[in-house]
Amino acid sequence: MKKIITALLSIAALNSVTVTADTLDDVADRGTLRCGVVLDFPPIGYRDANNEPAGFDVDYCHDLAKSLEVDVKIMPLTWSERLPVIATGRADVVFGGTSDSLARARTVGFSIPYAIYYSQGVVNSKSNITSIDDIRGKRVAAALGTLPEQEWLKIAAKWGEENLYQSYQSENEVFLAVAQGKADIGLTTNTAIKPITQQYANLEVGPRMPWVADYTSIVGKRQDVTWLNYLNLFVTHQVRSGRYQELWGKYVGSDAPDLRIPGVMY
Repeated sequence: MKKIITALLSIAALNSVTVTADTLDDVADRGTLRCGVVLDFPPIGYRDANNEPAGFDVDYCHDLAKSLEVDVKIMPLTWSERLPVIATGRADVVFGGTSDSLARARTVGFSIPYAIYYSQGVVNSKSNITSIDDIRGKRVAAALGTLPEQEWLKIAAKWGEENLYQSYQSENEVFLAVAQGKADIGLTTNTAIKPITQQYANLEVGPRMPWVADYTSIVGKRQDVTWLNYLNLFVTHQVRSGRYQELWGKYVGSDAPDLRIPGVMY
């Protein structure tokens, strides 16, 4: 009787196990990597003269797909779509200047840093803004859901100037608002300053923002440790091979920043 009961329990245990493929298996089986990229973030993500996706993040998507020996599907995203598209399973991975905050880590998973930025303003030439203090009493714009927005709202609250803040769905809308005089300064990253000031004659380089450098990660499914481990290894290989430095030089035109965070074992 004991042997029969043991056998029945074993069968029940086997039947209760649900086998689920992880993202690594899903991508391999599908033969396509669904890669989300923000395309209004030049030179990191943008559309070229032929309206095709281009930039640092787009090349990283292609490199990741190549490492997996699959095709790539570039999925254009707004800033506010970066996390939901992973949480709902519509994308396998997102490259999009995403800071690895603890709040976001409750929803999605993050790789080790693959790019570093700092926040900087782009100003209307008539704004007379050259320093942080000059922003007092001025209209400030940033893209919805970005680190510059989150950090600026803390300063605006301290100054009592939340009413002067304007939020937009995309950075292109932010730059246009500043160019049209609807805002005095738009908050973006250092990498976007050069192409944007070249695009608009009445936009100038503004002050660097006072918060810390922005270490950004590749975004994947939170529960998928195997996939996140693969993304970590991918980032490591990009640096080791010199590919990271090559692409940064190609699109940003400066020395690639060191991805290691001081005092942290990365």
